Amino acid sequence: MAELITAPGLVDMHVHFRDPGFTHKEDIISGAASAAAGGVTTAVCMPNTSPVLDTPELVRYVLDVAKNAKIRVLPYAAVSVGQAGRELTDFAALKLAGAAALSDDGNPIMSAELMRRALFAARDCDMVISTHCEDAELVRNFAVNEGKISKLLEIPGRPAIAEELMIARDALLARETGAHVHIAHVSTARSVEIIRRAKNDGISITCETCPQYFTLTEDEVPSRGALARVNPPLRTEADRLAIIGGLRDGTIDVIATDHAPHSAEEKSRGLEDSPSGMVGLETSLALTLTALYHTGLLTLDEISAKMSLNPAKILKLDLSDDYVVFDPDEKWTVEPALFKSKSRNTPFGGRELRGRVKRTISRGKIVYGGAEDVL
Repeated sequence: MAELITAPGLVDMHVHFRDPGFTHKEDIISGAASAAAGGVTTAVCMPNTSPVLDTPELVRYVLDVAKNAKIRVLPYAAVSVGQAGRELTDFAALKLAGAAALSDDGNPIMSAELMRRALFAARDCDMVISTHCEDAELVRNFAVNEGKISKLLEIPGRPAIAEELMIARDALLARETGAHVHIAHVSTARSVEIIRRAKNDGISITCETCPQYFTLTEDEVPSRGALARVNPPLRTEADRLAIIGGLRDGTIDVIATDHAPHSAEEKSRGLEDSPSGMVGLETSLALTLTALYHTGLLTLDEISAKMSLNPAKILKLDLSDDYVVFDPDEKWTVEPALFKSKSRNTPFGGRELRGRVKRTISRGKIVYGGAEDVL
């Protein structure tokens, strides 16, 4: 009989549940069901909805809908009104309404002056700002990493320096303001090194990466097409190895998914015309176990820290009565048609993984792995 592992429920601090405004891709209820199937007991959803989550009323809307969700769903609130990067939202009012943290994810905050004011205000409210670090002028709406694949396809690419410049800027601003900045979806070797140095200098900075950045490279793009399009883009093998190094030495605190659902029609428009993003909630633990645990790179305790304890600590969340039960050795093949999510946009379809969620318990109740679920 297989030995099952019981661990704290996963905390995914970077998901897109598309509610309000884009519920044909995902909504809070379907996103929560997808999360539960992946062992996630708390999901924190980004504010780039329509309308943007930039008022207390919209924060409360998410929390009200989430009362009927299988897991805890908490909202980020926008840093700037409409995520337009011009005017700060009312951080204190958003926190009072229940916002877990602040972010303009999807829209880099290009103004250093606005970001500086935001960090001072967030410090005073004891809130974390999660930043999408890409220089918008350098990346525009380009589809892939700037490098051999962009050259092969003869299309413009998103240069690594676009991410690294913004991370360096935000690290320096965090040092000046004393605020806590959290860097989302780190993808390059030099980004890891910048964050490592910032931590060594005592700056209040944390960061996350996603399974796609330690399991895939830009080489997937020619065969997977739009399913391999994500922001920031899949990078080089050297970057992938550096991400693993950052996970191993503690530079990278968190593994999140950046779960970004899109419809089949949207992803059928071709590489350059499709939206960026991939779903990840139902594969994140298995991908991590396959790539990092079964290769001896991380222990189960270290994985639990990256996927549960550290994000909970960063966001000051309570994991009481939240658990995931999984078989670390069970092999299975990813079948997107069976996802609980409304969307199927994953580059991992057909891949054999090792490690499978058997039961998810949120707030003391079984929310996945009961009689209605196939174990």
